[in-house]
Parts: sequence; structure tokens; C-alpha cells
Amino acid sequence: MKANLKSSLISPITIAGLLFFLGSTILTDQPYLLMLTAAQLIFVPIMLQLLLETKRYTVLIHWMAMLAVFLLFTVTSSTGQIILAFLYLLFTCYVAFRGAQRFFQRGFTNWAEISIDIGMMYLFIGGLWFFAYIAGIDTGFSLLITWLTAIHFHYSAFLLPVSLGLFGRLHDSALYRVIVSIILAGPMLVAIGITFSPILEVLSVLLYIFAIYSFIILAFRTRFASQLQGVLIRLSYCALGITILFSMLYAAGNAFGVWSISMDVMLTFHGFLNCVVFGLAGVIGWVLAPPATKHGEWNFPVSQLRGRLKDSGKPYAGLVDHLHEFVDTKALPKTIVDFYEQTNQYQLLASVKWAVWFKPFAFCYKLISSQVQQLNLPLTSKWTEMTFTLRAVDPLLDGRQRPRAWVRQVNNKTVFTAIYSQHESAARTYMNIALPLPGSSMIGILQLDVVGDSLILSSKGNGDAGIYLAVGRSLFKLPLCEYFLLQETSEGFLTAKHKMRIFGIPFLQIDYSIRPKKERTYS
Repeated sequence: MKANLKSSLISPITIAGLLFFLGSTILTDQPYLLMLTAAQLIFVPIMLQLLLETKRYTVLIHWMAMLAVFLLFTVTSSTGQIILAFLYLLFTCYVAFRGAQRFFQRGFTNWAEISIDIGMMYLFIGGLWFFAYIAGIDTGFSLLITWLTAIHFHYSAFLLPVSLGLFGRLHDSALYRVIVSIILAGPMLVAIGITFSPILEVLSVLLYIFAIYSFIILAFRTRFASQLQGVLIRLSYCALGITILFSMLYAAGNAFGVWSISMDVMLTFHGFLNCVVFGLAGVIGWVLAPPATKHGEWNFPVSQLRGRLKDSGKPYAGLVDHLHEFVDTKALPKTIVDFYEQTNQYQLLASVKWAVWFKPFAFCYKLISSQVQQLNLPLTSKWTEMTFTLRAVDPLLDGRQRPRAWVRQVNNKTVFTAIYSQHESAARTYMNIALPLPGSSMIGILQLDVVGDSLILSSKGNGDAGIYLAVGRSLFKLPLCEYFLLQETSEGFLTAKHKMRIFGIPFLQIDYSIRPKKERTYS
């Protein structure tokens, strides 16, 4: 713990920030401005050192930004101030880039890390508002409101999501994920409310109140690395519980015309609590023992094929060689096992049903998919036969074991080209499916389970299961989920339901009727 405190507080970045801040307190004749300066010179740099590896060039970037903020208290020419504010804006742009870089290395997984990523990206918006304040740009608001918006995006949109993300490395639950969603959406909702509708501002603050008080409850139920860290972090969050009530009174005054609290009171009490208690106590608390990320690197094999599949080899009989490698097949009807091992002996009929809300997007994508010939689904729900071929793919080109391409067509137009393989992880065998796209590949890792006499394949699970986008060496988890339910309706006949969701919202269902071909062939 002492080592963490020493490395983060006694570092070239932190020492420079403290010295610049002390200099700023001497030079300014408007002490309230120091609330934002404290975030720029102390809180933001210290928190970034907990998240990013400190290298020589990062030290120089921090020094450039902190020197620019300090010199704003000494430089009087408007041109000089604009240049200095622009240098700080470049720093926030760099932080946002690193946040986006972190996000695109993982995608939509691990709510704690997403909270940190979005917080880093929000800082750039704070930089924009700070630049607008210094440059005197007409934002449609007074200079004071422009400055307050800048401070809002440094504290509520950067420090809070980052702190929430670090907390998420210690605690995870369904309630925590709801809180993250509200906190991350909050800065934009509040900004929209201030701009367009005082009523919306009140509603967004009410959501904030629910999230923050729920957060406080979770903090008191969570064990921290030390008693001191627990006291500081909980004190930091309790300060938010007080300041959010000030925000509620101020927003209600704007909405209903009853000024329950003045701007002077907001600056004095709301600003002090956010800066000194939430900011300072929270930063020191996390510096004492920064929790390590729980996100591990994915190490399952990924298809190296990109673009349209050109060559294929000998015919394959089934999607898998042996279904028992995935699940215990004793409870399954023989037809389900036979379908996966002797897929070529079956005929497929499909009915595609798009959700009403998604149909405009499906229509637009159809213009692309008809050219790409991938995920090229019909827009109609009419039952249609899907013809298909199943052939081997060169494992040296694909990079996975025993890959085979299942190419499905409707009216001689390719609908899907899915390259099937498998891999083992944590004593479970997953179905590893690649759908080549231009310059990339969509990867579906499906977990198989037997429920009763039905077979379920799902991208939702605790291990590798998920839907990913592979671009170069990066693997990005998409906010998609797919679910297959395969059942036998009568001897030799199967039905399958394929459901897909985006951000948890259903947008596609494909019903399949699977029947044996009239004349089976045997190899």
C-alpha cells in the first residue's frame, strides 16, 4: 500500500501538478476557478497514472498540459490564452484516444473497464468546453455556465466513471451494471436537459440520485483493501449524495421557476464538496490500493480468413464430426445428433422475422449485404428453402482445426457463409464459427447445453461464449447475443429457433423447419 502511495504521489507528474497548483493559488484572484484547476493539475493526472503505463512520452504530455493550465493564470493576451487552452485540449484528446483504444481492445464486455474507458473519452468534451470558455466562444450560454460545463465533464464525467470502474473491479452485480449505465448516460442527459428542457434536466438528476444512492449502498457492502481506503472511498461517494441534492434543487428551480438555491451557494457548497471531499478523498483512496483489472486476454483460436471465401475443398458430411465432443448426447433425440453429424442429408426451410423497429436498418443493410453476400437475409417472413453446401477449408489459411464452410443460399443468392470449427477452454468445448466480412470477420463462440430433450446453443455464457469482431489482431466483443433452440417435433423432423438481440433488445428471429432429404445418400 505504501509503495502504491509513493509511486503515484511521489512521481514527476504528480509533483509537477502540485507545484503548478500551488503557483496557481498565488496568482489567481478568483479562488472558485481553482476547483477546475485542481482537477486539471492533480486529480486527472493521478487517476491516469493508475490506468495507463507511465512512459517518458506520457510524462512529457502531462507536463505540457499542466504547464499550459498554469500559464493561463499569467498570460494576458487572448491569442496566448487560446494557444494554451488548445494545448490542454490536445491533452484531453490524447486521453480520449487512449480510452477508445482500451475499449476497442475488448468491446462490450466488463462493465468496470467500460466505465473507465467512457470516462476517459468524456474528458475530451470537458477539454472542448474549457477551450470554449478561454477562447470566449459563444456556446449559447454565459461564460459561467460554459465554465461549469467544463468542470462538470471533469468531475461527473471523468472522475466519477473512473472511480466507478475501479470500484467495479472489486464488486460486480446486476445493480452495479444498471448504475454504470445511468452514470455514463447522465452527463449527456444533463447537458441535453440544460440545453433544451428543464424538465428533462430534473428527470436526469432524479436518475442520477437513484444511481448515486444505490452506489453508496453498494460501497458500504463492499470490502476494500484496507479500512482507511474504505473510509475514504465511502466518504467520497457520500459527498456525491449531498451534492446531487444541491443539483436537484437547482434543476427544480430552473424547471418550475422557484429558485430554491442560488448560483453562489452552488459554487460554495456544491463545488467545495465535489472538489475537496469527492475528488481529493476519492483519489487518495484509490491511490492507496488500486485494484487490478479482472479482464483477461482472450486466447481462443480466431479464423484468419477475411473477405469473400474463394476456395473450398472436399465435401464434409456434417457441421461437426462428433456432437458428443460438445455435450452428453445420451438424452438427445438421435435426429438432433444426426443433423449435426450428417447435415448434408437434411433439407432446410426458413422464415425470417425482423423486429418492426429494426426493419428500416435491415432494409438499409440489405443494400450492402446483397453485394457482400454475407448475412444477406430476406426481408420477408415467407417460408423459403435454404439450399447449402458444406466443404472443407484449408486449416493453414484459416488457422483453426478442421474448419468447414457451410454456405447457405436462397434463390441461388448466398445468404450465409459460416466457417465452423471448435475449441476447448476450461473443460468445455465451444463451437467456433467465423463469418468472413470485408477486412474483418464476425466470430461466434457458442456454448452448447442439453435441456430436457432439446439442444441449446448460445453466445451468452461465463467463458469464451460471445459474438466478436476480428479486425487485424484486435478482437472486439459486440453487443450482440444469439440463441438457438433445436427440438424434435416428430421422428426424423426438427424445428429450430434462432433469436438475436442487440443491447439486450430482440431484433431478429429465424424459424427453421428441418427434414430429411427424400433420398438420403451414404458415403
